Amino acid sequence: MRAPRDFIQQQQNNKTSGWAMSLNQSSSNQCTAHNLGFPRIGADRELKKAQEAYWSGKISRSELLAEGARLRALHWQQQKQQGVDLIPVGDFAWYDQVLNTSLMLGAVPERFQDNGVSLKEQAEDIDTLFRIARGRAPTGNPAAASEMTKWFDTNYHYIVPELNKEQSFALSCRSIIEEAKEALAQGHTIKPVLIGPLTWLWLAKIRGEDFERLELLESLVEVYGEVLSELAALGVEWVQIDEPILVLELPSRWLNAFETVYNQLQSAPVKILLATYFDDLNGHTAVAASLPIAGLHIDLIRAPDQLTTVVDKLSPNAVLSVGVVNGRNIWRTDISTVVDQLKPVAERLGERLWIAPSCSLLHVPVDLNSEQALDDELTSWLAFAVQKCREVSVIARTLGGQATPEDKALQAEADSALASRERSSRVHNPAVEQRVAGMTGDMDHRHGAYPERAARQREKLHLPLLPTTTIGSFPQTGEIRKARRQFKKGELSEQSYQQAMEAEICDAVKRQEQIGLDVLVHGEAERNDMVEYFGEQLDGFAFTNYGWVQSYGSRCVKPPIIYGDISRPEPMTVNWSRFAQQQTKLPMKGMLTGPVTILCWSFPRDDVDRKESCLQLALALRDEVTDLEQAGIGIIQIDEPAIREGLPLKQRNWPAYLNWATKCFRISASGVKDETQIHTHMCYSEFNDIIEYIASMDADVITIETSRSDMELLDAFEQFEYPNEIGPGVYDIHSPNVPDKAWIKQLILKAAEKVPVERLWMNPDCGLKTRDWPEVEAALGNMVAVARELREEFQKKAG
Repeated sequence: MRAPRDFIQQQQNNKTSGWAMSLNQSSSNQCTAHNLGFPRIGADRELKKAQEAYWSGKISRSELLAEGARLRALHWQQQKQQGVDLIPVGDFAWYDQVLNTSLMLGAVPERFQDNGVSLKEQAEDIDTLFRIARGRAPTGNPAAASEMTKWFDTNYHYIVPELNKEQSFALSCRSIIEEAKEALAQGHTIKPVLIGPLTWLWLAKIRGEDFERLELLESLVEVYGEVLSELAALGVEWVQIDEPILVLELPSRWLNAFETVYNQLQSAPVKILLATYFDDLNGHTAVAASLPIAGLHIDLIRAPDQLTTVVDKLSPNAVLSVGVVNGRNIWRTDISTVVDQLKPVAERLGERLWIAPSCSLLHVPVDLNSEQALDDELTSWLAFAVQKCREVSVIARTLGGQATPEDKALQAEADSALASRERSSRVHNPAVEQRVAGMTGDMDHRHGAYPERAARQREKLHLPLLPTTTIGSFPQTGEIRKARRQFKKGELSEQSYQQAMEAEICDAVKRQEQIGLDVLVHGEAERNDMVEYFGEQLDGFAFTNYGWVQSYGSRCVKPPIIYGDISRPEPMTVNWSRFAQQQTKLPMKGMLTGPVTILCWSFPRDDVDRKESCLQLALALRDEVTDLEQAGIGIIQIDEPAIREGLPLKQRNWPAYLNWATKCFRISASGVKDETQIHTHMCYSEFNDIIEYIASMDADVITIETSRSDMELLDAFEQFEYPNEIGPGVYDIHSPNVPDKAWIKQLILKAAEKVPVERLWMNPDCGLKTRDWPEVEAALGNMVAVARELREEFQKKAG
């Protein structure tokens, strides 16, 4: 469990390369320790709590803004205390940094604008931000929220910028400038962070008439120039501009645009550190290295083999920032190995070598010192954001020959902990490894083809046209959360807790019957999280009390830690689903999280390939699926919202991943009879370019998010002629707005133009855990009413 294997091997190879054999000793070996970004939510989710209190009217706007300022000051100080030389500023966001950039540029969609107020005033108004992201804020008129999707291959989401052909830009929201003033006033040496103009433009979507987005570049870059000049006027020396699209396989016109943009920005009186991450620069190394920038950041966790090429091509005076501390996982850094492997680079570059995490630390929890749930051995293997900042500074000082006694002690402690992890018997389970090795070729496909299965399922289930259902979860009420807290603290007995959850299930079933849904769910009252719940019942997982990370806005998750081989000691959901089915004559769905999603939404092992852990998960879930069937559950949903998220960023690497990811889903689903209907759910993903792999999962019914995208995601299913059944989401559950019947009807009619109505289901976009019962019942009631109305209309047309 030392440093990632590929990094170590690559650096060993470099010892015989030309650049390592002919070093030019620099006059100074001092390395700068810096950070690309810090978690904004707070160690105990203080930001989430403040936002939700503001939305509900419990605190004022000024109180919300004060809490944001307090958290910023705390986080800057925490990084400084850990030895970070350049503190990132501008990484704070009330929702996400892409939306921050949109507001900075004045790119506010028309439906959120108020003609009586200047665009600049609206962009500065925090409620405009919340209306764009949520569809609603304490002030202003509700409107359809902007589309949300995943940030590259992470489980972090951003609000998609919207562009039109007449789009103009002007410096509007000045939060990054104001936050720079705050940090400078508090005595910090700062490095403001911006999403780069090309990355922001690449992530944006056109609304209305199509046009070439690059046509907007000139006016866009002018605003960036203004921002850089204002920051320089404050005394800022370095500005970090994130351009992660440089690791993608870009069209030539986009790649060529980098030279144009950064030639224009070089006139700004600041030094630009261009940051790339999540993959290697590959064929774009020459382009990146030739840009008129003062520094370049590369990710050596995800792409260690790019180091040699980048060092060779780096401009003679440019800084090279190397991301050698994992910004996306929680394992402790092998400081000794990293220092050994970077010594030749440090000797060559001297003070031009900077040390950093691989990417922003927003993807990891805040502080391991807050943690109380983990045993000492496991805790010793981990590092959260605060600890990773310390690792960065220790590596920098050690490479510069300035290690303190405390630094040396930390390095020795890391050596001991990593050796302990290598020796630990809790990591490997020979029985699990043997089961994976013994899998047979018939385990990853159903017995019959879809048409044969569909006929048997229709005969068994007797569902109407446009069957209605939900994605799985219902509101996690205060009573549910209170009972869970009391049970975990030992204040509520297991029997009393079970009775409380059964009462919630009965209530959810009764409400669904009253609403008129056709296929019910038990509501998942007993589940804290769709991944954490399963991890708690699987061997090979560990859990934290304060391991929170932001998913979007105020939504935080606490990813489990996969530290060893995975197995299922006993059934996880069967008793709850059996109990729920006993409460109704209507079909009850069993609800599971799929193997790829459990893997992607956990902190995975770094000592084995992801595929190995996913196969282990697939076998564990296969056992659960067959047990549900034997318990009388005829519909089983295996959610895989993360399957596209796990895609490598370069398309040439997609097939290898998609082949094993879809195989793992099929392994989990294929142990049942043909009459058992398998559903899957995916949300906030673009399917067009992987539709054949989605089809190869061979789920009987797939439910997807489509309301925010106005059903455009169904284009892929229509063009591919997707053969199985589809449930396009007919309303956005992330907005508190209750959809009216006309809106739902319009969406499903649009869907019926793309997919035969006989193969359509009606459902919300996603689970309803975060909503309140009154809005849930109103929204689902409208959905059921529209389904009944449309059944009559389609039946009249048919005969």
